Amino acid sequence: MAEHDQRFKNLFREVLPEFMQEFFPQRATRLDFSDLEWLDKEVFTDPPGGDVYILDLVARLRSRTPQGDTEPLLATALILLEIESRDAVATFRRRMYQYYEALRRKYGCRVLPIALYLRVGLDGIGIDTYVESYDDMEVLRFQFLYVGLPALDAEQYVAGGNWLGVALAALMRIAPARRAWLRAEALRRVLVECPENDYRRLLLAECIEAYLSLDDQQQLAYEQLIRKPLYQEMIPMMMTTFEKGVQKGELQGQRRLARLQLEKRFGPLSPAVQQRLNEWSAERLDELALALFDAPSLKALGLED
Repeated sequence: MAEHDQRFKNLFREVLPEFMQEFFPQRATRLDFSDLEWLDKEVFTDPPGGDVYILDLVARLRSRTPQGDTEPLLATALILLEIESRDAVATFRRRMYQYYEALRRKYGCRVLPIALYLRVGLDGIGIDTYVESYDDMEVLRFQFLYVGLPALDAEQYVAGGNWLGVALAALMRIAPARRAWLRAEALRRVLVECPENDYRRLLLAECIEAYLSLDDQQQLAYEQLIRKPLYQEMIPMMMTTFEKGVQKGELQGQRRLARLQLEKRFGPLSPAVQQRLNEWSAERLDELALALFDAPSLKALGLED
């Protein structure tokens, strides 16, 4: 995954349920997102000396498995989400299979592989396939879900009720003459109408601004458009949302780093300790960072009673 696509990792860590509900609604109904856990993105193919695959996003959650006429059972499953930003997908298909196989072997549970294509549309939403043959005999057929954003209708998604869909409209199909309008409308909806918290709105707005590029003529049309009354309300909100979002994002990163350091020192943290850590201010986390390496226990750090 290209470095400039790191924003997608941050975004999808926040909105994976919304992604599934928008593009694969039937499958989303069989997934339990209440206890979602993000896993290490490194997978060793043949430890200790084998290749290392660096995956984009791997989520562990509970999935309902059909049991004939009986009620579905909840079982552990993984969602592998790979984001492909290149103009061709032939080599990517094989890599997708390799990632799936490595995860399946490591964790021993069901894996749902999904590709998000940023530059290749295919049929918009569907199932992609990787095949291996020996002479005239097909020996392997691997399938995975995909979303090809360039093949989807931007105007349909920017008007929809799924806020991730509104943001991803930035990468969807639209006439060049409508690109300025799409940027203004997508930002207006995210900044003015979206009920999500400031950090999520920041991530959604960043996606729009980063991927809905405009040429000089389109940029001029955009600047003229946002002067109209409909878009005036979003202008002061842009700075407010971005300032608050950056602050919240920094605090979340600070908490995540503290959690990783604590787990390395003391092992897995109990839900009560994690809850207390999530309630601490930035100043309190700074104090924790200074005291961490000398403290003999979580209790000494004030994280346990």
